[in-house]
Amino acid sequence: MTGLAAALVDLQELTRRLRRDCPWDREQTARTIVPHTIEEAYEVADAAIARDDAKLLDELGDLLFQVYFLALLLEERRAGDLEQAARLIHEKLVRRHPHVFGDVEAETAGRVRSNWETIKREQEGRAGIFHDVPESLPSLLYARKVQRRAAAIDFEYPDVHGALADLDDEVRELKEAIDAAGGEPSPETEPDAHVFEELGDVLFAAVNVARRVNVDPELALRAMSQRFRERVERAEERATAAGEAFAELSLEQKDAYFDEAKEEFR
Repeated sequence: MTGLAAALVDLQELTRRLRRDCPWDREQTARTIVPHTIEEAYEVADAAIARDDAKLLDELGDLLFQVYFLALLLEERRAGDLEQAARLIHEKLVRRHPHVFGDVEAETAGRVRSNWETIKREQEGRAGIFHDVPESLPSLLYARKVQRRAAAIDFEYPDVHGALADLDDEVRELKEAIDAAGGEPSPETEPDAHVFEELGDVLFAAVNVARRVNVDPELALRAMSQRFRERVERAEERATAAGEAFAELSLEQKDAYFDEAKEEFR
């Protein structure tokens, strides 16, 4: 047995023992485990974005354990097992890569994606344009997946400039809707229905631009949120070092410290 095979078998045996001997693991179901699976997937993404290889290796192990545990739950219900899951994905990958394992030509990544959609519809019986789009996806990723399905039948702007123009139009319409609603509402009140709709259009259009420039909108927004947090925290540290309470400063003073923090991080 190879080192890889031995390590995978060891993990499978450990998963079985935990399920049998640990009170917490015995209580779990697929529905209680899935939130942890999602959390581990995000931690893998964070490590990859940070280019932290040691953390990525650690987080991949956590995610792998989630796969083993969910497969074990299937096995207990006699609905499948880890071996079957591995063979199914092996077959699927071979089937969806005829440019590697067959005589289909695909010289670009775009062509590969187009072939995938054709295979799903013609060989895998996926019915409808928006087949198998999980509604449980985060909203930004759900929007991107819906857009990809539409793009698979060439229902999209011809290039990124068309998508950008649409984003500009949606932002203009949002501004008009906010003005028509009387401006900014009071905190903790229901939003104007038209503003709600127009803001959704802006977000959807922004996701479309992200898709056209190969940016994952979920990861991009998370990264920007993290950068903002780090800059504000650093601005607060600078204010504290100067003997000032950041929260009590004027907006202009806060901005000055924030700009210094931005320059420092650059």
